[in-house]
Amino acid sequence: MIKKKIKETTVASSVDVVPKGTNDTWVYTDIVKDHFFHPKNLVTDTSTMKGYDGLGMVGSPACGDMMKIWIKVNKKTDRIKEMKWQTFGCGSAIAATSMLSVMVSENGGMKIDEALAIKPQDITNRLGDLPTRKIHCSVLGDKALRSAINNYFIKSNQKDRVVKEQIRMVDKAAKVTDHDIEEAVLEGAQTLEDVQKKTKVGVGNPEVIPEVEQLIRFYTEKYFG
Repeated sequence: MIKKKIKETTVASSVDVVPKGTNDTWVYTDIVKDHFFHPKNLVTDTSTMKGYDGLGMVGSPACGDMMKIWIKVNKKTDRIKEMKWQTFGCGSAIAATSMLSVMVSENGGMKIDEALAIKPQDITNRLGDLPTRKIHCSVLGDKALRSAINNYFIKSNQKDRVVKEQIRMVDKAAKVTDHDIEEAVLEGAQTLEDVQKKTKVGVGNPEVIPEVEQLIRFYTEKYFG
């Protein structure tokens, strides 16, 4: 969770942030910095969050990132008229969620079906891009939004519209799912070796490797073009 006031002096003044031990340069756009220093639709006091139609939460503070999203829906037009949020997370996660809140509520609000179709790259495109290692930060926001929308569907007796997250087991021995491989790719692993370092998929079960390589290509293309 970020506090109401953020001191700009605690963040590097340069737009380039170089991780220790690597040759990578992380370039944060002015849009990203604006949404970090001046987050839109941020909740600072949860006691004020009343009368909302849907609440979604993903992640865990024990694991690092956690996010809550509240939405208000125009039931006549099936549009999201307001989205508020609160998060434990890095600057990229804060900026991505802030931008997402703008995307779904601007211009009279986004149709719910369109909001459900938002992909992480839609958010990063609006931010003017994120460092490869930080694209996974935008995933948390769209998942929390889907959770809030599903909560709205249940509360408004539209259970037939609830969207279930599809997860398929790829390697039963290592207990690795397609979702685990997707997360690894989003965190920067784009080769079989890199994915195996993160998940151990196929290490003791080499017959699944062709499928794993196919999934790596699919998710790399999906998120990075």
